[in-house]
Amino acid sequence: MSDVHGWCDPRFERVRDVLAQSLASGADQGASFAATLDGEPVVDIWGGWADAAGTVPWGQDTIINVYSTTKTMCALTALWLADQGALDFGQRVAHYWPEFAAAGKTDVTVAQLMSHSAGLSGFAAPMQPDDLYDWDLCCERLAAQAPYWAPGTAPGYHAITQGFLVGEVVRRITGDTLGTVFARELAGPLGADFHIGLDAAHDGRVAELIPPPPGSGIADVSGSDLSRNMATNPRIDPVDTRTRAWRAAEIPAANGHGNARSVAAVQTLMANGGVAGGKRLLSEAGVRRALELQVEGDDLVLGLPVRYGLGYGLPGPMRPLPNANTVFWGGYGGSLVIADMDARLCMAFVMNRMAGTTVGDMRAGMLALAVWQALAA
Repeated sequence: MSDVHGWCDPRFERVRDVLAQSLASGADQGASFAATLDGEPVVDIWGGWADAAGTVPWGQDTIINVYSTTKTMCALTALWLADQGALDFGQRVAHYWPEFAAAGKTDVTVAQLMSHSAGLSGFAAPMQPDDLYDWDLCCERLAAQAPYWAPGTAPGYHAITQGFLVGEVVRRITGDTLGTVFARELAGPLGADFHIGLDAAHDGRVAELIPPPPGSGIADVSGSDLSRNMATNPRIDPVDTRTRAWRAAEIPAANGHGNARSVAAVQTLMANGGVAGGKRLLSEAGVRRALELQVEGDDLVLGLPVRYGLGYGLPGPMRPLPNANTVFWGGYGGSLVIADMDARLCMAFVMNRMAGTTVGDMRAGMLALAVWQALAA
């Protein structure tokens, strides 16, 4: 069985065994898992290799691109801003971003951006991968285009676009990029090693994402026109995450870098009523707004039954969870974070061997199950 490093509260030693088995079987190459309970760490473990060749150990401070798990940081930044009284989710986006009203989007609300129901699941104009590094270009194109469906009437996963849409609202209100606000108001006060826009000084700690098996990536799988547009305009290629340009950019829906410890450190705010690391950064009412159901039904992009709150997924057919007052989301390849407000429990998993899944897979699920089982024992 592969070595797993780090620490577990004795109640959760089974979790260490689950990660060790995943590494030994080859399901994982390198990974980390962390959990907090009542705001305090109870699991912080890691193991395996940070590179595909198996020459660089996954260390305590290894970080990696977590794809759409980044969306939970984007959402929490918006929730923080709303908790400060500066952002109204019921307000029209054009109130903050006047140019957005073009092409029939006058009545689109911020809540619809947060819940993947704004009809802007992908770019209408042809996009190249490097275009994602140009914030103004992305926002100008989204502001100019018409929705693909009537906003608010159905969910459709905004895989890349959500970060630009919510991030531009944050920028219009604060004058700063979402990554800057997140670092200053959330990650910084908590000492969390999570970055939306990564400085080159950290490059040596970044693990290498290993793409899914040939033919199973999101850009390879056929689906609806909306699904193909999301995955191929521009094409989402995990190899791009190894470049300085990708890491330096702010793509708040997809290019956050961190490890399980830092993901859990921040998202503990959601699980623990706005308090993490002994610091209150949001009110309990402010974090519980994420539980407000905005839209549900078959996602027009994912083709799965979903339930979206404000910025997070809610328990339902796609991901049944033991407690109703829980929020979650995961990233392309398998990363996942769950914030269970009933149990005051936060769990996070990140890895480098990607599965072909868009929003998390069973590796994270088995680790989370081991935690819930330990709590129930």
